[in-house]
Formats: sequence, C-alpha cells, structure tokens
Amino acid sequence: MLTVKPIPAFQDNYIWLLRQDSQERVAVVDPGDAKPVIAWLEQENLTLDTILITHHHQDHTGGLQALIERYAPTVYGSANDAISGIDHRVGEGDECRVLGRRFEVYAVPGHTLDHIAFHAPGTPGLLFAGDTLFSGGCGRLFEGTPEQMRDSLAKLDALPEDTLVFAAHEYTLANLAFAAAAEPDNAARDAYRRECQTARDLDRPTLPTTLGRERQINPFLRVDEPGLRETLREQGPVDDSMAAFATLRAWKDRF
Repeated sequence: MLTVKPIPAFQDNYIWLLRQDSQERVAVVDPGDAKPVIAWLEQENLTLDTILITHHHQDHTGGLQALIERYAPTVYGSANDAISGIDHRVGEGDECRVLGRRFEVYAVPGHTLDHIAFHAPGTPGLLFAGDTLFSGGCGRLFEGTPEQMRDSLAKLDALPEDTLVFAAHEYTLANLAFAAAAEPDNAARDAYRRECQTARDLDRPTLPTTLGRERQINPFLRVDEPGLRETLREQGPVDDSMAAFATLRAWKDRF
C-alpha cells in the first residue's frame, strides 16, 4: 500500500512523502526546503528514490539541488528549462512509475504556465495537485488565464469522486471563509469548515480532501450553482460559466 505523509515547510507548505509498504526508498513531491525532508529521512532511516515537481516556484523547488546532491533521486517535472535537475520532463498524457506505482501526468496551466499534476489511479486514486486545486479554492493566476485555470480544474474534476487530493498548501480555512461569502447557503461547506477548524486547533492538516467533497464545498467547482451565481452578480459579469469563474477568481484576489 502506498502511504502519504505531509512534511510541513515554511509557513503553510506541505511536502508530500510517499512510501510503498515498508520499503526504505521513498518519494517526495515539491520539496521547497530540503532540511525537513532530510531530517525525516534520517530519523526514519529512509532513502530518497524519486522527486516529483509540479511547477517552478521556489517554495516547490528550493530544496531540489540539495536533495539531488545527497541522494541522487530520479526527478520528474514539467518541460520548463528554468527548473534545473529534472531527469524526465513530462507533460499531458505522459506516465511515470513511482515506487512501482503508475502515475499519470496532467497539464494544468493557470497558476503557472508550466504547472502539471500527478495522478495515481486506484481505489482511491491519489492526486498531487500542487497549487492548482486547493481544498475550498484554487491557485492564484500568476501566469495563466481564467480560461486556462477553469479548463485545468475541469480536467481534475473529471476524476473519480473518491480521489484523494493532496494540495501543496494549508489554505483550507482561508478558502472556506471566502467560500462562505461566495455561497452563504451551503450546509455541507459549513459542516466541513467546523471540521477543519477542529483539525487546525489540534495542529492537524486539513488535507487530503476528496474530489467528492470539493464538488460540494469548493466555489471554483460550483460556479453554475444558482445561489453562488446570484452572489457573484454583485461582483462582476456572470453571463456564462466562464465569465462567472473569472469574476469569482478576481473577487478572491481582493477578498
């Protein structure tokens, strides 16, 4: 069985550590800082076999070189020459094997143009979404367009509802505060918000989430819901789904 553990980094990042059964070789996703990864590996007497990189931002790649020098892992990442140290540059439709498990690669531009996500099919599937899909939200558009982000989210939203979503940041409570403003009448979201608050009060992560849950509570997957669309009319154009999504993302930026 493939298990996934969060390694906290910086203020709110998660570096996801993957381990197959009791094997000593593991993988990590988006190691923005090498120090907590090395500390965990040494504590557990593990060796780094593989690194997955979703995009070029420093808080996702900053520990890459130090980990390469120490462990010589195989590195998969997007076709962005700005990221040095990648052995296999992958994109839409590609596959890779991580600790014996098959992973599919999806191009999900929006947050950045080079952003990719890694999905391991299964029951449940595992989705490492980087900064594209968060619990209760989606990534800020630093390089891409609202159209690109909406298409990227639709691609991920097509996966099975039991898919576990491992986002790269602990943004859930802030996202749910915005979701409550965008769609005030959502009992499922309110219950989830209470659950997440309890988890954070106990210093526990709110992640992973599931796609099924995100369909119930994430406004960026719910722009066609009548209550949400009505609220958005006060913020900008909502003539169609794309306009509503762009208005929602712009509102979140200034919320």
